[in-house]
Amino acid sequence: MRRRRLVGLAYLAPALLFVAVFTAYPLAQMAWVSLHDWSLLSPPRFVGPANYERAFGDTQFWTSFRFTLLYTAAITPVLIIGGYLLALLTLRRRITRTVVFIPVVIGLGVSSLLWYWLFSTDFGLVNRALLDLGVIDEPVLWLGVDAGVSTFAISLSVVWKVIGFGMILFVAAIQAVPVEIVEAAKVDGASQRTQVTRVILPLTLRTVLLVTLVSVIGSLLAFDQFYIMTAGQPGNETATSVFYIYLNSFPYLKLGYGAALSMILTFTLLVLTVLQLLLTRRSHQ
Repeated sequence: MRRRRLVGLAYLAPALLFVAVFTAYPLAQMAWVSLHDWSLLSPPRFVGPANYERAFGDTQFWTSFRFTLLYTAAITPVLIIGGYLLALLTLRRRITRTVVFIPVVIGLGVSSLLWYWLFSTDFGLVNRALLDLGVIDEPVLWLGVDAGVSTFAISLSVVWKVIGFGMILFVAAIQAVPVEIVEAAKVDGASQRTQVTRVILPLTLRTVLLVTLVSVIGSLLAFDQFYIMTAGQPGNETATSVFYIYLNSFPYLKLGYGAALSMILTFTLLVLTVLQLLLTRRSHQ
């Protein structure tokens, strides 16, 4: 028994080392930095919880945090429901599934630059297509002028890129459902809708919860697309939490304050992860 435990520990050692080096140590370092006033131009000075006290009174940070939460709440259902429906529709169509998945392998920065060009007022294909179809009479200023329009344009680009990732995971989960169970439901006279809602969906609930968590974390950490496509404009109305953390940490050289903001965001992600684990456990009771 002891030998089996040692062998199991040996198999886990690389993963534990990876987590220690790339997760635990950076997290501890960030917590240490958050307790200091550090600008890289001067030695770090211990200030205790002063950065956190400042963060809780920072109106702009909480405005950015609220905007990030609203963006996450709006885009997550689209990604989950859309990805699941695409998985059902493309379950036996590998070519279609591949086409939907292709944007996932494109880098987020490259994707954002592509959509920045597509939404260009003078040269973008989006305005040209809408003008040709008679939907609009003059080009629309999609990015950086109106927060609602900018968020819609960015959300569209994110859905185009990310929805294929959830679709692939859902396809794998649906294919793992035993064929006998589905066939038994058909014999009992279950319609296609009933098969999905009463058989397939409950059996793939763990995957749905996992993809939801991954999608929420990705949305809460949104940075590249907003930085490239709007740079927080107009008036920082489209500045996400990570974008605001970036501004304080690097252009303003407030590393201690940026670390404190990062710790607040990390705690939020931790709470969501624990909630997902509890929901997953309940789904199997």
